[in-house]
Formats: sequence, C-alpha cells, structure tokens
Amino acid sequence: MKETVGVDDTWIRRFHLGSRQEPAETADAAEASVSLICFPHAGGAAGFYLPVARVAPPGVEVLAVQYPGRQDRRAEKCVDDVEELADRIAEALRPGTGRPMALFGHSMGALVAFEVARRLEGQGTVPVGLFASGRRAPSVHRDDRMHLRPDESLLAELRGLGGTAARVLGDDEFMRAVLPMVRSDYRAVETYRHRPGPKLSCPITALSGADDPKARPGDVRVWREHTEAEFEMRLFPGGHFYLVDHVEEIVGVIGDRIASALTGAGRGPETGS
Repeated sequence: MKETVGVDDTWIRRFHLGSRQEPAETADAAEASVSLICFPHAGGAAGFYLPVARVAPPGVEVLAVQYPGRQDRRAEKCVDDVEELADRIAEALRPGTGRPMALFGHSMGALVAFEVARRLEGQGTVPVGLFASGRRAPSVHRDDRMHLRPDESLLAELRGLGGTAARVLGDDEFMRAVLPMVRSDYRAVETYRHRPGPKLSCPITALSGADDPKARPGDVRVWREHTEAEFEMRLFPGGHFYLVDHVEEIVGVIGDRIASALTGAGRGPETGS
C-alpha cells in the first residue's frame, strides 16, 4: 500500500486492491482525474480507508495519510500538534497538486484536513472539496482534557466510541501498547485552537452520525462559517463511527460533490439521511 503517484509516500499511501477491484470499482492511478486524500481519526491509520478505496467511483484515486507513530511508522515519534501535522502533510502533498484534489477527514482527521486545506489554498491550490466527518467545526471549542486522564479513562473512552474491531478492544495488552499514540492524538486535538483567517474557497460538506456525542448537529453546522463556497450538511444514522456502516452512501455523496465541483454545478441544501 506504499507506492503513490506524485506525492511523498512516507506520508501518503495508495491502495493496491488487485484485479477483483480493478478497474470497475477503483480508479487506476494513471487514469484518475481526482485524488481523494483521506485523513484518519485519533488512533487511526491509513488502512482504515481501505473500504473507501474499494467502492470509489471511476476517476477517483483514494490516497490515505499515514501519521507517524503507527503501523509501519511506529518507530517514529508521534506528532501531537495539529498545526505541525498540517504543515508536514501539506508539504508531502505539494508534488501532487497538479491534479484536482479533494480532502476527507474523520474526527481528528477533519481538523487536520481543514488545516491542510488552508495551507494548500495559501499556496494557490484550491481543493475541489473538503469533506468533514464526525467533527464539530474548528471554531467550536470544548475544554476536553481526555489526554490528561488515566489509562483506564482513556480506554473506556475508546471502547465507548467503538470503531475498532471488538477483538482489538478486548485485547487489554494491545490496547495499552497503543495508548501512548492515542494519547498523543488526543493531545493534538484537545490543544488545537482555531486561528482566525480567510475562509476557504472550496465547498465544505459536513457529515455526521445523528447520535454522535462528539459532533452534535448544531456544532457541525458551524462548518458553514468556514467557507465562502457552497456548504452542505448530511446526517446519517449512528454514532461517532457511523461511517463504518454507511461507506457506500458516503462515497456516493463524495463522488457526487466532486463531479459537481468539476462541472461547475450547484449543490443542494442541508439534508438528513
């Protein structure tokens, strides 16, 4: 999963799905017209987006960010600052900005994607869209301090949110081994403070689970204030990891919005699903 096209493959991964998925269900890198860059949640890794790659429409190549401190980068020090992560990822993406690019992030990944979008636009590259999933708007602050709590509290938080295979959540030894990485990610999110600046020029689509305690609809709707372009909000049944059960629907929304952006078509209003 490490070869990429036009980007730094230390940070950005491309999925090789094999002949069963090619070419009908995923785009060949050389033929793709748009790159969809996916940003993982706190504690997550690039492989979380394999299901997205499997159902991506023709013309969309799914790439996933691999943060330091996990999987094949586990020997590297974690980055516990969203701004620094965004700086380094934007630099890694710079060689690939010749092709249209959309950004999708879930939870922590939505914040990182937003900050990367700000940097790309500052360099003259406007993404075709930002898809923010399972995260309140960057300007909505809560004084969360989960990264300062004891291990047991952090483990309980992870188990309460779900999103990880039951066998992994039940493996106490493994969970404790990855806690330093998870704690670092939580520190990055919880110490983040939105800096005032120009609104994005790209459209924003905010996606969320209707029962997500981390992304209440009123807080998600504030994403509207972060773009000069079109905004749409979509709610799906489920909690924080609603997207695990709605991958095809979500990818359908992303594909439609990308197509609309590339053809200059308009977008619809806020809707629930």
